[in-house]
Amino acid sequence: MPSFDTVCEADLVEVKNAVENTAKEIGTRFDFKGTSAAVEIKDKDITLLGDAEFQLAQVEDILRNKMTKRNVDVRFLDLGDVQKIGGDKVKRVVKVRNGIESELAKKIQRLIKDSKLKVQAAIQGDAVRVTGAKRDDLQAAMALLRKEITDIPVSFNNFRD
Repeated sequence: MPSFDTVCEADLVEVKNAVENTAKEIGTRFDFKGTSAAVEIKDKDITLLGDAEFQLAQVEDILRNKMTKRNVDVRFLDLGDVQKIGGDKVKRVVKVRNGIESELAKKIQRLIKDSKLKVQAAIQGDAVRVTGAKRDDLQAAMALLRKEITDIPVSFNNFRD
């Protein structure tokens, strides 16, 4: 029976490259000379550091531009709150989304069920498997998900015929 998996996975290698390019640009830009502006990555957490919230916004903008150049969707970034860390320095932790949360998986499952397509959706961990009798029905389900789910970048893999 044909099937595919709906997933939300960022290319972590490209994310790491974008963070490194951001750090390189911060080191060479004149307006960041002598400041504590920096960007670091550990696992799936990116830490942005700066002297003020304005500078933090500039670092975030550079990161978004580098991500876009590397074909990484910026919707993968889950921005945390701005935290003060000693003196006038601030930091923000940005999490890289990986996997579909259970609430969104239930929304996807409900969307497919309400669409009256002849396919079934099953939640499997952090992915949603969609199965159907015909390949055309599966492609219609993919089109529906691309159109309706806009808050996270969904991709489809493991397409079996």
